[in-house]
Amino acid sequence: MKVRDAIPTAENSTNFNIVSDPQTQAGDTLANLKAAVQGETCASANYAAYSQKAKEEGYDQISRLFAATSAAEQIHIKLEVAEIQKKEPDYVAPSAPDAVTFTTDIDLIGGAAGEIYETSDMYPTFIKVAQEEGEKGAEMVFTRAKLAEGVHAELYLDAYNNIDCPDDDSFYLCPACGYIHKGGDFEKCPICFTPRASFKEF
Repeated sequence: MKVRDAIPTAENSTNFNIVSDPQTQAGDTLANLKAAVQGETCASANYAAYSQKAKEEGYDQISRLFAATSAAEQIHIKLEVAEIQKKEPDYVAPSAPDAVTFTTDIDLIGGAAGEIYETSDMYPTFIKVAQEEGEKGAEMVFTRAKLAEGVHAELYLDAYNNIDCPDDDSFYLCPACGYIHKGGDFEKCPICFTPRASFKEF
């Protein structure tokens, strides 16, 4: 993902349209935040399990990618929970379900499919509702998650296509929005402009 002159938003970007056959059943913004937390909780648990499976199968770099994306989803959960707790201070995020793994190549495809759903269906739907309701905080949280998920999908597909010829690049996780950059040659997050020095290496 390239760095733009301005931080990307739903207003200054053209890739926030909802797919033609959406699967997301939207509620109000509070309900959507809770649904997002549930989805991200499942994703984070799955990716942690996929990371362990990839390590067992000898895919060190893919294991690190899954670990980074699991951590990225935890960032999204934290941001979404904070928005929920503005209205429900006692809200507690749900526990993660048991994860089921397959082979690493299939786990990558499953992960990519989930990320594509979130970036093209779920989050654009939730963003539209947040805009209609004037929920600026939730809109920003959903927007940053949506953009990060698109990058996660891209990284998964790249790992899938190159599963038999990996390189030794590290992955760098933005602590503010969950964006992941492959390789160390960058200056800041293209989603939220957090500087490289704050990123966590995997």
